Amino acid sequence: MSSARLIDRFGREVNYVRLSVTDRCDFRCVYCMAEDMTFLPREQILSLEELYDVGKAFVELGVRKLRLTGGEPLVRRNILELVEKLGRLQELHELTLTTNGSQLVKMAPDLHKAGVKRINVSLDSLNTDRFKELTRTGDLQQVLAGIEAAKTAGIERIKLNAVVLRGRNEDEVMDLVRYARAEKLDISFIEEMPLGAITEHSRQLSFVSSAELRERISQDYELFPCSENTGGPSRYYRMSDSVSRIGFISPHSHNFCHLCNRVRVTVEGRLLLCLGNEHSVDLREVLRGRPDQLKPAIVDAMAIKPERHYFNLEEEAQIVRFMNMTGG
Repeated sequence: MSSARLIDRFGREVNYVRLSVTDRCDFRCVYCMAEDMTFLPREQILSLEELYDVGKAFVELGVRKLRLTGGEPLVRRNILELVEKLGRLQELHELTLTTNGSQLVKMAPDLHKAGVKRINVSLDSLNTDRFKELTRTGDLQQVLAGIEAAKTAGIERIKLNAVVLRGRNEDEVMDLVRYARAEKLDISFIEEMPLGAITEHSRQLSFVSSAELRERISQDYELFPCSENTGGPSRYYRMSDSVSRIGFISPHSHNFCHLCNRVRVTVEGRLLLCLGNEHSVDLREVLRGRPDQLKPAIVDAMAIKPERHYFNLEEEAQIVRFMNMTGG
């Protein structure tokens, strides 16, 4: 059994990796992508075998949670092969994924069988027309059916992720809370992250803080802070009359960097040491040149993990990669 651990220069242990399996998606959410996207050519992306090698290396270095992301991870061809192989890694405590829900009706049973016990589903609106407007191509009923399919398949914990934009969907916050309570789901409300240059809306004008949302929800349901942590940046609250938890992810208003235990790997093989910085290491070059140096390269990368990110809504986006390139 491995005793290796990844510790950065600030004493934080990295035990959680978000592994992007594709930059492609069947939605075009307004805060994540431009409407007309150019996706990476096949030769630039990691193969499923290379993605497995990266995941395995991290697990051997002490990572206990892997989250598959995209784009939309479930549109990657033969993705279940990767899920099944990663699910067999003995020292991996949790394999999960973030999805838009579009493929869950047909894939949820196989995901559960492969060892996926928890998933996050992006859901920003329960209004059919508005959902279409925010996702540009999405079908709300397909997503809701996918959530139901995941519950039926036996996936134990399903969390909704909602990005709240002023003037677009902030009036639906209570509807989303009531839906989560009725379906016994968790939900996290996320402050929009300034990744990629967009023209569809002004991030400064659309910003809604976690504190504002928490105050609004508290008018209907008393929220009690809870110590439970799923390994990510959400700060969770409970309600006395529900099993659902309400989380808030606040990259602007409540910087969570001092607790950061995460790194990301893009589908190009860039090891991103921070969501809001460009510090990175090219693991694809290592994989295709000196694969025996993969784990040493990951260990050495911890030395350049920055202490924190700096987001400023009043400035142009400093990070030019879109969220689909970063890996949600």
